[in-house]
Amino acid sequence: MSRFAERFHEEGLQQGKHQGEALVLERQLRLKFGALPDTVQRRIEQASEQTLLAWSERVLTADRLEEVLH
Repeated sequence: MSRFAERFHEEGLQQGKHQGEALVLERQLRLKFGALPDTVQRRIEQASEQTLLAWSERVLTADRLEEVLH
């Protein structure tokens, strides 16, 4: 596999991982807090992997959506 193909493959895997983490977080938030505002969905889409993971942990103990996304 060429270097270009390897890099392209790795970027695709990272993008897929990010999308998966975002989808799981969205589902967790909807189950706990109901429908999500568009602004929250955009924040999730733009968040880094570290941020998504931190939010996914906070959803377990938060009482309000704002507590998760602070």
